[in-house]
Amino acid sequence: MTTYPRDMVGYGASPPHAQWPGGARIAVQFVLNYEEGAENSILHGDAGSETFLSDMVGAPSHKGQRAQAMESLYEYGSRAGFWRLKRLFDEHQTPLTVYGVAMALERNPDAVAGMLQSGWEIASHGHKWIDHQQMPEVQEREEIRKAIEIHTRVTGARPLGWYQGRTSPNTARLVAEEGGFVYDADSYADDLPYYDDRFGRPQLIVPYTLEANDMKFVALNGFTTGEQFFSYLKDSFDALYLEGETAPKMMSIGMHCRILGRPGRIMGLRRFLDYIQGHDKVWIARRIDIAEHWLKTHPYAP
Repeated sequence: MTTYPRDMVGYGASPPHAQWPGGARIAVQFVLNYEEGAENSILHGDAGSETFLSDMVGAPSHKGQRAQAMESLYEYGSRAGFWRLKRLFDEHQTPLTVYGVAMALERNPDAVAGMLQSGWEIASHGHKWIDHQQMPEVQEREEIRKAIEIHTRVTGARPLGWYQGRTSPNTARLVAEEGGFVYDADSYADDLPYYDDRFGRPQLIVPYTLEANDMKFVALNGFTTGEQFFSYLKDSFDALYLEGETAPKMMSIGMHCRILGRPGRIMGLRRFLDYIQGHDKVWIARRIDIAEHWLKTHPYAP
């Protein structure tokens, strides 16, 4: 290997000053993953039932069969959890970005209408919520095309942000080659946006998070109470707010309708929203707002 295809340096000791609007010390960004109705299921042409990110931790996939319990856990997210989270964010007048799986959005027009009514950004979370690691490139390219087509039809506009989540080795290149995404969020590599120019055009990357994320409620090493979730988010915010006096960063928070939308968990989120809204110099933004700010303030320079 003559060249190493990973960037282990990034911004190093001198990250750029983000220059967030209003002199904010931190940009806080909430993401609601909308996946329900697009998970693995023989109803969707998949080999078996879903195994991932539910309160049935470690559930096996039932090959060639439906899993009624697993399906009902996902149904809770779209039937009840989504609306509980929407009411909370509307109450706090707080913007967010939805990572919407096209197949899931298509199955719940009322939820899509609610997202649009609240002024949320709806970014693409792919066509189906499945693992793409072994998917042939030609098939994955077609999945991206389907995601854009369905998303545009059901929301009224093409997605400007992309987050596949369970990616393949080809995903970043295929997204850059598609050319229509303002940002790609399939990275966890930084606290600031950056450019990836490996694939012929500079693609803005707005990194996401798997740690300030409610998915740890359904992990064996994760949160068990809303108080633990609040405490972790508060510590993350406090650290970045302190750094932001001289070097502002961004903080992402990941949420899922079927996980954080449960009543026993959402109070931790409520406490966090109240907490950050008690600070000044905080910019709560959609991901597209952060991306457009970065493109204008920190344009690509080879």
